Amino acid sequence: MPKLEYAYVDPSTFSTGETPYGTYDSDSTFQTDIISVTKWCAKRLGFPVLQLEIPSSSIYACFEESINEYSQHINNYNIKNWMWEQYGEKSRISGSLGTGSANPITPSLGASIGLSEKYGQVVNMGENFDLKKGYITLSGSVQDYDLQDVWANSNESGKRIEVQKVYNQAPAAISRFYDPFAGGFDQRQMLDAFGFGNVSPGASFMLHPISYDLTRANQIETSDLVRKSAYSFEIHNNNLRIFPRPTTRDGGQKIWFEYYVKDDIRNTDNANAGLQGGVSDPSNVPYKFITYNSINQPGRQWIRKYTYALAKELLGIIRSKYSSMPIPDGEVTLDGESLKTEGREEKIQLLEELKEFLESVSLTEKLKAEAEEANAQQEVLGKAPLHIYIG
Repeated sequence: MPKLEYAYVDPSTFSTGETPYGTYDSDSTFQTDIISVTKWCAKRLGFPVLQLEIPSSSIYACFEESINEYSQHINNYNIKNWMWEQYGEKSRISGSLGTGSANPITPSLGASIGLSEKYGQVVNMGENFDLKKGYITLSGSVQDYDLQDVWANSNESGKRIEVQKVYNQAPAAISRFYDPFAGGFDQRQMLDAFGFGNVSPGASFMLHPISYDLTRANQIETSDLVRKSAYSFEIHNNNLRIFPRPTTRDGGQKIWFEYYVKDDIRNTDNANAGLQGGVSDPSNVPYKFITYNSINQPGRQWIRKYTYALAKELLGIIRSKYSSMPIPDGEVTLDGESLKTEGREEKIQLLEELKEFLESVSLTEKLKAEAEEANAQQEVLGKAPLHIYIG
């Protein structure tokens, strides 16, 4: 049977390049901790009473792997909580998000803003395009007007327009107020015709409640609606029909409207093409490995324990290749299988503890805790006596 070599060397210094990937080799805190953690793991495994069949460089690799494992779970936690805040942001791809830094990501509504803008622009709220004004010139007795023909072809190069508002309202009722107790009917009609209907003559003056003015304005508007042709419009496929039907004396007057060009919205949508390559899913959220010196002591303790579990599993794998070793007058049984099993169980337990902890401090749990706290406060306040105010 071949002899099992004792390979462990007690480390005293660490040099850059001794870990497999060298992710943290330039970190001075890492350089100090990797030596102390390696010595601690070796002593936990029985050194120097027992010889170890793994070199110190293997424990270095376990230490680096433990930091990477911790970093992965922290990054997954951040992605779960913050990915939608970075959704579509191409500028962040070239850099690294602040994992391990003291400054958390500022919350925003993320993609909800873009979605709400698309809904809002339909009702002229939060639009990201220019709302333009146009007009048609009335012709006597012509009631229907094709806005694409009379306006868009000459002013928007024939592009499709979307009309948002047409200014075709009756004169405000307040402009037609007159004092029914001053002057005769003919006089009041004349004042109204010359635009002075809202000016009461000085023959008499009475201060009425504001409800009186509101009632009269409502009466005037209802009278126009029932007894006259109401000012309104219909628009279908940019064909505008206005009411009442224009008369000969209306010829030359203008009716204004607001609109936007549909191509402007398409161009705004296409602007998102510049975000190709931006954050679209967890695979391209630009989190990188955590800087080791930014990890707090609870995190470092988890890393130490995980390093020990990895080293124990590795030593168990090596020793399990030989079930026993020959010695003078007998043989000794190695504990490879038990070390391997214990190491794997400790790894599973540490990972479960970390996942449970991260889940307990997620944004979802935070909102649940705030809701429970608010409900508890309401119960306490509900039992408090209420003051009676007299005064």
